[in-house]
Amino acid sequence: MYNIIVYRKIPVFLLKRLKREFNVTYFEEITKDNQKEFDEQLKKVHGLLGTGMKITKEILDKAPNLRAVSNFSAGYDNFNLDELTKRGIIATNISDALTDTTADLIFGLLLSTARRITELDRNVRKEKWEEEISKEYFGMDVHHKTIGIIGMGRIGRAVAKRAALGFDMKVLYTKRKPDLEAEKELGAIHCNLNKLISSADYICLTIPLTKETHYLINEEELNKMKSTAVLINGGRGQLVCEKALIKALKKGTIRAAGLDVFEKEPLSKESALLTIENVVITPHIGSATEETRNRMVAQGVDNLLQALNGEVPKNLLNPSVLISVK
Repeated sequence: MYNIIVYRKIPVFLLKRLKREFNVTYFEEITKDNQKEFDEQLKKVHGLLGTGMKITKEILDKAPNLRAVSNFSAGYDNFNLDELTKRGIIATNISDALTDTTADLIFGLLLSTARRITELDRNVRKEKWEEEISKEYFGMDVHHKTIGIIGMGRIGRAVAKRAALGFDMKVLYTKRKPDLEAEKELGAIHCNLNKLISSADYICLTIPLTKETHYLINEEELNKMKSTAVLINGGRGQLVCEKALIKALKKGTIRAAGLDVFEKEPLSKESALLTIENVVITPHIGSATEETRNRMVAQGVDNLLQALNGEVPKNLLNPSVLISVK
């Protein structure tokens, strides 16, 4: 029977399922107090299940029998896929379990930012609503505007569907290859990044973090946006240079931003973002509903079961590993 380590808290019913198949060592999280025990268990582990923790070369060196690592998140920037593949270790993430929930959150950020919902909520609570709202607190329309989606993957397309079919928005998108289905169903228009950021009223980031996408949005790109543009980041914090974004928001280079992710999380109490009114902030909650989180973990469990049972996991990240495994 294979030995696995679960290094993040998971629902009890899924933990029981794992224990029927494997010898399970369970940590709700890795801390200084249990680090030694974690390191000891790595010596005999065959599979890792969790999310967020960097699977470093140091960890891999301590786990000579490791055969599979399974993230129960869509992001996988905590994996070094080249290193895992070189060692013959299967890597997986989850795909569609969080698509609609994350798209809901991204569009919620867009609406909240456009109509200044959180800002005006604060004003009402501070008893600043004493007369008819003045023009200085007007928001912007969303319907019939142009949305630019950077990355037309599953989540990007789900956002595009809400925009096109729900709000009659024109959809621009970037992707290595055109998404012909999205173009047919949603009227989406494939374009390059420069065209998108200079034309869109709302710019949504839904791409993964890679070496190529790190600081994809920096001062140069922000300066190309409309002064009325709203930037929504539902991908990864490091896609955007926060220093440049803060400067752009303060100067009025762009109108506003809605952020669910940040360069460093949790967001520092000293962050200037907390002092800027034209920002809507949520604490990385794209997938944070009970139903979705349970689906995500279940899919991560399925991937690990498939990998260790000699099957090809549904959400294999490094298919070339199958050659080295053979």
